[in-house]
Amino acid sequence: MLNWIERRTGFVSITKDFLTEDVPGGASYWYVFGSATLFAMIVQIVTGIFLTFFYAPSAMTAWESTKYIYAHPFQHTVLSIHYWGASAMIALVFLHLLQVVIWGAYKSPREIQWIVGVLLLLVTMVLGLTGYLLPWDMDAYFASQVAINLTLNVPFIGGWIQQFVQDGTTMGTLTINRFFGLHVWLMPAALVALVAAHLTIFRWNGPAGPPVEDPRPLRKGRFWPDQLFMDTVASLLVLIGILALASFWPPFLDAKADPTVQFTPYPAWYFLDLFGLLNLVPGNLEIVGAIIIPGFATTLLLLLPWIDRSTTRVLGSRKFILWLLGISLAIIWWLTIWSQLSIMGKQAATPAPAPPPAAAKVPASTTAAVSPAAKAGQAVYSQNCSSCHGAAGAGMPPNFPPLAGNPFVTGDPNQVILTVLNGKTGAISVNGQTYNGQMPAWKSPLSNSDIANVVTYIRSALGPNHAGAVTTADVAKLKK
Repeated sequence: MLNWIERRTGFVSITKDFLTEDVPGGASYWYVFGSATLFAMIVQIVTGIFLTFFYAPSAMTAWESTKYIYAHPFQHTVLSIHYWGASAMIALVFLHLLQVVIWGAYKSPREIQWIVGVLLLLVTMVLGLTGYLLPWDMDAYFASQVAINLTLNVPFIGGWIQQFVQDGTTMGTLTINRFFGLHVWLMPAALVALVAAHLTIFRWNGPAGPPVEDPRPLRKGRFWPDQLFMDTVASLLVLIGILALASFWPPFLDAKADPTVQFTPYPAWYFLDLFGLLNLVPGNLEIVGAIIIPGFATTLLLLLPWIDRSTTRVLGSRKFILWLLGISLAIIWWLTIWSQLSIMGKQAATPAPAPPPAAAKVPASTTAAVSPAAKAGQAVYSQNCSSCHGAAGAGMPPNFPPLAGNPFVTGDPNQVILTVLNGKTGAISVNGQTYNGQMPAWKSPLSNSDIANVVTYIRSALGPNHAGAVTTADVAKLKK
């Protein structure tokens, strides 16, 4: 059987060559960071695919679907593994790059391999950033809003980047869909491509081995079974660590995002140093903390193989690079701690949001009591519409217009039905005030009877509205 496969694919000889590869200096636990990172990536891909079966990316359903995941133990466990797996992967990529710098393994002929590794770190952090918004809770909304607004500081193309990632004038369903696409499709594809490139270049160049002064060849060791055993142990320890964190410190789901409430967000730990840097610079110099310093640091990393002019990889010949590394790590560590303390202070000083008043419940009406359709529509409105348009239909500027006392709602019923069916985005003027409409299409989430009932309710029983009812047949006639 193996001979049959070998003659047609060559997989057997490829696997044999891989397993019998010599390891410079012999097998060592110093070599496990790359394989542990690859294992963490596999965990993220598997758990991420599973979570997409339950997550619904829209402003109306993102938080609710996340809450559903939290309410079911198995799904919540997978979410917790995915959450801590992201932190593990970023930490492992960082440690792997740190080891490369200390060993000088970025030097010729491994310059391109180093650049691909730096890009892997950046893509992994973008994955963390785009995933942070998806639960659509208070912390996710406001932390992501800060990140989106920072893109405006990019010279020349900042406005385009901000428009691309936000996908509209304000954050809403389109933003969630854009982040979801980046997090689930584009960034994972880039990550897999970079990992493939990194492994291919690694196979071509071979392992660098530890930096030693002895010019004699290092003793050799086989990848199989010694190094593979150590890689497996390291990956198992990573898995145990992720499972322990997921079990004892599962992620917290805050209240649903509400842009009208004052809130101090807490960013992911791997962005704390950037938040600390932004807090140090004056507001009129935000571009320095948001773009110039991070951009300079990234460029320095990418050009490190050419900046380091030493002729060998031994530590004694690279004192400048090692001192620069130590100072950089001290600054990052200090900014992280200072930023955490600063954010905790701001959160303590921010008043807690007032509890919703008793009137927040959808008000009953005599019409709803008389009309069974309006009464059924009241329940649909309470579940699907009140979080944006308000329990009493008063709306919430600047994105959600009022429905009570809105002449459009009590006007042509066909236009109201079409709006509910197909959604409405862009500028909306109601009673002299302009709103940035972000209403999604409800023709899929709601049945024809639900749409007929809710339109009947908002037209005939919401606030001062007393227009005529609509029927399921009216909805079916307009639904395409």
